[in-house]
Amino acid sequence: MSLLAVYLLPLLLIWGWYLIRRKRHEDTSRNAREQSVAAGLIDPASLHPVIDAVRCIGCGSCVKACPEQPEHHVLGLIGGKAHLVGPTDCIGHGACRAACPADAITLVFGTERRGVEIPLLSAEFESTVPGLYVAGELGGMGLIRNALAQGRQAVDAIQRKRRTAAPGHLDLVIVGAGPAGFAASLAAKLHKMQFVTIEQESLGGCVFQYPRAKLVMTQPAELPLVGKVSFRHTSKEELLAFWQGIESKTGVAGNMRYRERVESVDRDGAQGFIVRTSLAEYRAANVLLAIGRRGTPRKLDVPGEDLPKVVYRLIDAEQYRGQHVLVVGGGDSALEAAAGVAEAGGHATLSYRGGLSRVPSRATGNRWPQPNVLASCRYS
Repeated sequence: MSLLAVYLLPLLLIWGWYLIRRKRHEDTSRNAREQSVAAGLIDPASLHPVIDAVRCIGCGSCVKACPEQPEHHVLGLIGGKAHLVGPTDCIGHGACRAACPADAITLVFGTERRGVEIPLLSAEFESTVPGLYVAGELGGMGLIRNALAQGRQAVDAIQRKRRTAAPGHLDLVIVGAGPAGFAASLAAKLHKMQFVTIEQESLGGCVFQYPRAKLVMTQPAELPLVGKVSFRHTSKEELLAFWQGIESKTGVAGNMRYRERVESVDRDGAQGFIVRTSLAEYRAANVLLAIGRRGTPRKLDVPGEDLPKVVYRLIDAEQYRGQHVLVVGGGDSALEAAAGVAEAGGHATLSYRGGLSRVPSRATGNRWPQPNVLASCRYS
């Protein structure tokens, strides 16, 4: 009897510790889900997991695999099953699906309530228009690592179908020089394609538009002509400097067309496409759209919006120290801008046509704007 107690007691202690730990995790997950619902943060922004409750065995492998944990509570166990408890903090890593031993996770875009706001693409990133491809944020892949991979894979697919371009035609026109467009440019250079990359601003696209010194997280990625690169947490400036070095060393700089805006993409019969820009006209067999979702900001159409003091993105909050700033909007970008101005010593007033139903997530490290911002909110 004493021998049985010697073995049984440790087992009971371990089992009790496990149950207590699991209960605490479940309480945390429930609280995270309730907070997301209360704040209206229930629609994932991009690629996200859908969990089949019948297949799920509640092992928690997906929770442990999520790279956003523990800074953000994305997945959790409730009632012995995995749940997406922080939908807007999910940015489409896809590690949860790979880690699930029961194949209970499917990665999808859109939701039943919000629908799918991305182009319909084939497995090779080709749209319903033959020869027109989409990669990166416009295709739903907002994460830098995913966008880099999509840009490379899209050009690889174009190379597999590549045929001799008509006289005077390029093999490819890439629109956008963000992560997807830059990786696509390197892949096109690797495949010795005749191509140009058109970007209305500078190398980096959406990354170039980030606020000064903003931290950018990216997992190891494979870049054509370069190989594997590994950045964990780095600043916007460091990442752009790294890309600029690659651009120069690989010779792809000669194919880049900066400060040139695409105005139209039209069919050129059976030959391909005519891409008209603010500076030139290009004919190509294929077009890859890697323009992201930010593009050209939508204006308010009110008097005075073209004055020099009116801007459409926050680059350096320090320039507003001691000044009063009106931030128009109520999403993550607006809240991030308001918090940045307040932290720099400015006074931010937030104007939004609806109630404040969102809170900053990844953009501001999961914190609310400064008190003087919330005190200055104006809704209409």
